[in-house]
Amino acid sequence: MKRTGKKTATDRNFVVALSRGLDVLRAFHPNDGLLGNQEIAARTNLPKPTVSRLTYTLTKLGYLAPVPRFEKYQLTPAAMSLGYAALANLGVRHLSEPFREDVMRATGGAVAVGGRDRHSMIYFGQSRGSETVGVQLDVGSRVPIATSAMGRAYFWALDDADRTELSRLLREHYGSRWPKMRDGLERSGETVAKYGFAISVGDWHDDIGAAGVALKLNDGTGPYAFNCGAPAFRFTEERLINDIGPRLLAMVRNIEAALGGLMPHSKKDVSKKLKSGGKVARLAEGIR
Repeated sequence: MKRTGKKTATDRNFVVALSRGLDVLRAFHPNDGLLGNQEIAARTNLPKPTVSRLTYTLTKLGYLAPVPRFEKYQLTPAAMSLGYAALANLGVRHLSEPFREDVMRATGGAVAVGGRDRHSMIYFGQSRGSETVGVQLDVGSRVPIATSAMGRAYFWALDDADRTELSRLLREHYGSRWPKMRDGLERSGETVAKYGFAISVGDWHDDIGAAGVALKLNDGTGPYAFNCGAPAFRFTEERLINDIGPRLLAMVRNIEAALGGLMPHSKKDVSKKLKSGGKVARLAEGIR
């Protein structure tokens, strides 16, 4: 996790102390259990003395509970209530559940819906059956925007300015790994333009194949994105293109109709972002 960027650090309205406190809470991942100050400092790139003051303050506020025996902390129900409140307000999570369940039963894949959190997508709804034991993800899990089907679908649902800014953030985050990831995003743009959905086969995880479709609502929230994934030997590239992707796309169109939503980009719109030869137009030099 990177420190506050120069742009926000010089913004008079930006409260750095609050940002750092939230970074500490964000450092706790699903199934982590306990974290100590040293582990939190490593995850946030904050100095350990700063982390110590922040964990003290968050303990006093009731968002962290100390476990003296291990000299570590755990999130409290007060912290979790923030997440549950957010989930309760996400109508797309509740309304999409029967649609997700239908696709899960028809395909045998795990079907999830998520939204962006920095350079990742975070699951806030998941439908998973007995056939998807190879996909061990649940609500709160994160997948990378650059290499996952869900993230790629989200990326191509953004408008030009937002996509350029996200590309800059991804480049800064991944450093020398970015060129290869950028190439994967470019290829996914061609897939979205042709089929209306993104795919990822072994790009994020060697053993996972998935398709992704984005959703943007008329109320200006989102975009959100859905995926359907399973072990790659079951969800091959051919099956993703000919079966899973079209099913997921139809599911999202039905959810859009139920929610009164509208995708921001048609296949024709996405095609305009492609150069001759199929490469995605680099909308700003900073994308490189």
